[in-house]
Amino acid sequence: MKKLERNRFFHMNKNKIQFQKGLSLIEFHNLYGTEEQCYQELFKLRWPTGFTCPKCGYGKGGWLRTRGVHQCYHCAHQTSVTSGTIFHATKLPLTVWFLCMYLMTQNKNGVSALELRRQLGISYNAAWRMKQKLMQVMLERNSKRKLQGNILMDDAYLGGERSGGKRGRGASGKTPFVIALETKEDQPIYIKLNRVSSFSRKELEIWSEKCLETGSIVVSDGCRCFSSVAQAGCSHISIRTGSGKKAVMNPIFTWLNTILGNVKNSLCGTYHSFRQKHAPRYLAEFQYRFNRRFNLGSMIPNLIYSAAHTLPRPDHFLTLSENWW
Repeated sequence: MKKLERNRFFHMNKNKIQFQKGLSLIEFHNLYGTEEQCYQELFKLRWPTGFTCPKCGYGKGGWLRTRGVHQCYHCAHQTSVTSGTIFHATKLPLTVWFLCMYLMTQNKNGVSALELRRQLGISYNAAWRMKQKLMQVMLERNSKRKLQGNILMDDAYLGGERSGGKRGRGASGKTPFVIALETKEDQPIYIKLNRVSSFSRKELEIWSEKCLETGSIVVSDGCRCFSSVAQAGCSHISIRTGSGKKAVMNPIFTWLNTILGNVKNSLCGTYHSFRQKHAPRYLAEFQYRFNRRFNLGSMIPNLIYSAAHTLPRPDHFLTLSENWW
């Protein structure tokens, strides 16, 4: 009997997503191992039809080798391949940026700035800024797609209980965020993880209009604020789940609760702590990887493309605490 159970264990079907090939470190090095390779890739993704002046739109220019910039033949505006992008004014080689993108996307649970410092051989402050900027790229990229069809939705919080403090939704020191899951044939497809200031009707109305397609069917628990999705033209089904373990065990929300547990385990396991105002970017990092989990190999060129089309984000911008949807 024990032998039969052991054979069954070793003959379980493999999860195709977990066992997909991805992009190996050797393959990455062959593609982006030199500064010239990184430059050419960035140039191709930023100007696929050839150099175009960002100031006047003219399609011809010359290369000034001594300064390392392109000069427009029409308006004489000079620009580099990194100017006007997330790489703007960087002092680090593109090879370091590209390797950082590899480490952030090919690791299931992400990578901390401290680990990036060790892996890339740069200072902690430089690693932190680079990571925050790339997570901002992910955040802005995530906001361009709305969920549609059948959607599961719930309220969630980052942060633990404080000794002697209030418990539950009103507890201090917690960061509230919305988790919404688009499903197809009862399988998870895409998620949205967005911090909110509170779970009020007005806040959820604004979130729904920016994150949900009209005509979607939203299923949530009995929290009254979720009825606000109707303002975005969505149908709403409210299911009372109770509280505690009873709510978690509800089969309708199995996938949602599983992914929520993965989100918290990923953040807690990778990062010791982070400030509440940075929570949108850390949530966006998990969302970015999850929504592209079906094709790990394409995640690198997709992130490079997004970085090349994201405006510069200086240090003072990274300290903002705005909600990004």
